[in-house]
Amino acid sequence: MVHFRLHSGVLLYTLVVLFPQLCLGIRSIPTRETNTGAVEAPNGFRFSEAPDYRNGRDCPVSTTNGRSVSSCDPSLVHIAMTLDSEYLRGSIAAVHSVLKHASCPESIFFHFVAAEFDPASPRVLTQLVRSTFPSLNFKVYIFREDTVINLISSSIRQALENPLNYARNYLGDMLDLCVDRVIYLDSDIVVVDDIHKLWNTALSGSRVIGAPEYCHANFTQYFTSVFWSDPVMSGTFSSARRKPCYFNTGVMVMDLVRWREGDYKRRIEKWMEIQKKTRIYELGSLPPFLLVFAGDVEAIDHRWNQHGLGGDNVRGSCRSLHPGPVSLLHWSGKGKPWVRLDAKKPCKLDHLWEPYDLFISNSKGYYYAHNDHQSMGFFTGSSYL
Repeated sequence: MVHFRLHSGVLLYTLVVLFPQLCLGIRSIPTRETNTGAVEAPNGFRFSEAPDYRNGRDCPVSTTNGRSVSSCDPSLVHIAMTLDSEYLRGSIAAVHSVLKHASCPESIFFHFVAAEFDPASPRVLTQLVRSTFPSLNFKVYIFREDTVINLISSSIRQALENPLNYARNYLGDMLDLCVDRVIYLDSDIVVVDDIHKLWNTALSGSRVIGAPEYCHANFTQYFTSVFWSDPVMSGTFSSARRKPCYFNTGVMVMDLVRWREGDYKRRIEKWMEIQKKTRIYELGSLPPFLLVFAGDVEAIDHRWNQHGLGGDNVRGSCRSLHPGPVSLLHWSGKGKPWVRLDAKKPCKLDHLWEPYDLFISNSKGYYYAHNDHQSMGFFTGSSYL
C-alpha cells in the first residue's frame, strides 16, 4: 500500500488502492441493517460497515480453507487494543486505519481486551466490532478489574485511573501462549502507514519491548521529589548500563516470550505496590513501565508515535506535529478528536483523524451503551478470561 507522509501539520493525500474483501472472518452474532446502510446494535451505537480489504500479491497464502483463522498461525501480525464504551469510537477508527493502509490486511489478527463491568459489556462490544468489520480476525478477552484495582493509585486525571489502562501489563497472561509477539496500540491513534513495517521491528539482544524514545525530554518530571531523594529508588536509573529515556506506552512492540520468562508483569506490580505506600509519581500506568524498561528499550523511529496530539493532561490544548514524516498519529493527552469534532471545536490535526471515523451520529448525539451482562457461551471464535 502507498503510505502517507505528514510534514509539520500538512497531510499529503496520495492515492490509496483499496483491496476488495477481507475474508476468513469470525461471524456468529446476528445484526440488522438500517435503511442508511449501517448496522445497528441493540444498545444504540451505530457504525457504518467498513470497506473490505484484501491481501496484496506478495502476502502469505492462507491455509485455513475458509475456516476461522487461528491465532497460532505463524504468518499473522498480532495487534492488541483495549475496547470500552468510552473509547469505542476511537478504537473503531484505529482498526479501520490499520486495515486501510496494511499491505496484507487479511494477515492481521486483533486481540481486544474489554473490561468486565463496562457499561456496554464485552458481549455488546464484540457484536459492534463484528457488525462494523464482518470479516475481521479477532478475539475478545475479558479483563477482570479486581486483577489490578487494588494496585491503582490516584492520578492527575481521573481517566488515567481506569483499570483497563493497565491491561497491557497482563497481555502475556491473556493471549494464547503461541502468540510470541504483539503490537500494543492505544485507542486514540490512527495508522497512516503499513503496520507490517512496525511488526518487522527487530528487538536486539534481550530487549523485551520496542518503542519510539525521546531522550531530550525532562525525565525527572515523571517522578516526585520523594522518589529522587531516596537513593535506593533513584538508583534504579544510576547504573552505567541504563540511560533512561522517556517513551510512550501507547505504541509498543512486545516480545511476549521474554515478557513471560522475565515475569515483567510482576516487576511492574512491585512498583505499583510501592506507589500505594509512598507516592513516587503523579501519572497513571506510564511511570511503572518507565521504572522497569526505560534505558532498555529498542528505539523505533519517531514516525511510529507522533504522540501528544490530545494536548496536556489538564487543559487538552491543541498541539502541532513533531518535525519529520509520520506513520502513526496519537491523540494522547486529555483532548480526543471525536469529542472536539462533535463539539465543533476541533484542533487542526483532528481533521486527520476524521476520515477513519465510521460512527453515525443522530439527532440525539452520541449514545452510550446500556448494561447487558449476558452469557458469553455462544460467542464462537472469541475468547474470554
